[in-house]
Amino acid sequence: MSDPIPFNKPFIIGKELYYISQCVLRGQSAGDGPFTQQCQEMIGRLLDTPHVLLTTSCTSALHIAALLCRLEPGDEVIMPSYSGAAAASVFHGIGAKLVFVDIDPRTLTIDLDHTQRSLGAKSRAVVPRHYFGASCDMDRLQELLANTPARVIEDVAEGFSARYGGRALGTLGDFGAFSFHESKDVTCGEGGALVLRDAVDFERAEIIREKGTNRSQFFRGQVDKYTWVDAGSSYVPSDLLAAFLAAQLEHADEILTRKREIYEQYAAAFEPLAETGLVRMQSIRPECRTNHHGFLILVGSEQHQAALIEHLAGLGIAAVFHFTPLHESVMGRRLGYAPGDLPVTEAVSRQVVRLPFFHELTADDVRRVVDGVYGYYSMTPPA
Repeated sequence: MSDPIPFNKPFIIGKELYYISQCVLRGQSAGDGPFTQQCQEMIGRLLDTPHVLLTTSCTSALHIAALLCRLEPGDEVIMPSYSGAAAASVFHGIGAKLVFVDIDPRTLTIDLDHTQRSLGAKSRAVVPRHYFGASCDMDRLQELLANTPARVIEDVAEGFSARYGGRALGTLGDFGAFSFHESKDVTCGEGGALVLRDAVDFERAEIIREKGTNRSQFFRGQVDKYTWVDAGSSYVPSDLLAAFLAAQLEHADEILTRKREIYEQYAAAFEPLAETGLVRMQSIRPECRTNHHGFLILVGSEQHQAALIEHLAGLGIAAVFHFTPLHESVMGRRLGYAPGDLPVTEAVSRQVVRLPFFHELTADDVRRVVDGVYGYYSMTPPA
């Protein structure tokens, strides 16, 4: 029997272990060491932005952004329900009111018509999630918010190096929150980064990230002593994690090229199946250049979703669904939402099947997955 194909698999591509050993030998494993600085500089070059802070996670990056928006209890934050719980937890935790909106059925990104209808006097932030590295119409989003106090916090957990109109996702809004979790394209196991457009925001973000102290200013010789000056938390990652990430960032182009190759193999193989109407694939806006974070198909119903995942599991292939809509979650219902509120989100969540996608996935592995999906539909895959 063939070896099982996992859904995801962490990988080592360069000097990850060597760089970690350098941290240990130098006796500098705490945060903001040389590898942290190196990562921030590399991310800045890759995304063409000067203001980057490495964080412990995408969640902590979102929390810093929320504090920078000076959100108060009752302020409204608009975000898609088809998203991870982390973002919702951040804004709910500081007392903001979550306004969940639907998604576009083709791109699976935030529905801007619904966003426009949801804007009100208390709207203070919009959080577009760049689903699988695909963006909404960011130009239109900016136009919608042009005469409002609402700020744009891009959730780029899945979109590192993806672009819209030639600019990196995460640099189009006021803030961009990135993830380097082991499931992402470039990884250090757990980690994140915050990108900021404004230098004033960057100065305060640096303080928030350092437990609310001006410690970084002290080490630069800007103040005689450092002290507690603002709200904050401990969001500086260990330099051990930064060392691992630095090695991955050195090979970012190679990693992303490999992901594109796998994506294109899947896309070409499933095009005939999509033409039958049995499945469909995510659409990408023409202004976007995705980072090929993963590959998914949408099947006809929740029954097909469960049955296809079970069918592939029987072949030793791990495929998974994705988000449970936040408005249908336990917390979402506590906030007053109910099934039926966001019909597109609910339908998509019951249709998405995510297929195995990782750096070391071989052409033979892709063929096995493709054969398995076509086999479920009793169809012959393309040669």
